Amino acid sequence: MITRFAPSPTGPLHLGHAYSALLAHDMARAVDGSFLLRIEDIDQNRARPAWEDQIYDDLHWLGLTWDGPVMRQSDRLDVYRETLNQMWWDGLLYACRCNRKDILSAASAPQEGAQIGPDGVIYPGTCRNLPEERDHYPSPPPADAALRLDLATLPQGLFDDARFTDEGAQPGTYRVTLDALQREVGDVVVSRRDMGTSYHLSVVLDDAAQGVTHVVRGADLLDATPIHVALQRVLGLPTPTYHHHRLIRDTAGKRLAKRDDARAIATYRAEGATPDDIRRMVGLLPAA
Repeated sequence: MITRFAPSPTGPLHLGHAYSALLAHDMARAVDGSFLLRIEDIDQNRARPAWEDQIYDDLHWLGLTWDGPVMRQSDRLDVYRETLNQMWWDGLLYACRCNRKDILSAASAPQEGAQIGPDGVIYPGTCRNLPEERDHYPSPPPADAALRLDLATLPQGLFDDARFTDEGAQPGTYRVTLDALQREVGDVVVSRRDMGTSYHLSVVLDDAAQGVTHVVRGADLLDATPIHVALQRVLGLPTPTYHHHRLIRDTAGKRLAKRDDARAIATYRAEGATPDDIRRMVGLLPAA
């Protein structure tokens, strides 16, 4: 078993992060497996070295150790670029210059009706058939536009046996179909404007590169997993087992976010909490 914890250095780790990291660590260690650490810092506008340093400090304080060197996404931009170039030249992508307002306006037209999917408003396909956005070879993809996966180019047979197993809060085997992707997700962005990649593409490539066998993450990402399975199919990558765990929520039932500084691990540390206290708070140790 190989698990991983993959935080973004854009704010302090909170109790939800602690639960995910502890769970992934404990699952791997229980079977003499490996626990890996990845820093997901593709959003360089928000990533900060100080937050990355705090991640290492908090994880060490929790008693977690990881195997091998830390993978940093900012060191892998060439890998993402090469993959995108090949997908572009294979005719799987098209450039999209719509902004959020354009997408919402087009998707809300009377004949359309805006629908929300796991990646936001389902894209109505405005740029899909524009010849100027599909001039694939030998030109590289434009850097000043988003790149979308054209689901209509994918063969139905690619998804004949597409499925993933979840062992988390909603266990089961989930089918992934092209029809459902087109209806419920739309042509997902695989490279954001001026970023050179996207969360979806990077996480799929990184999990494969690290040999991750069990992806441990929050249940809020369950709906995004069909996107990742689709990309794994397109790129010929293995599909790991998933463990979408329950979310840690505040007293009002709202899931924690990085702006919830009152529940940051560093805040509890400053107040004198111990690592075992954190484990109790997230339900990984019985109450004292």
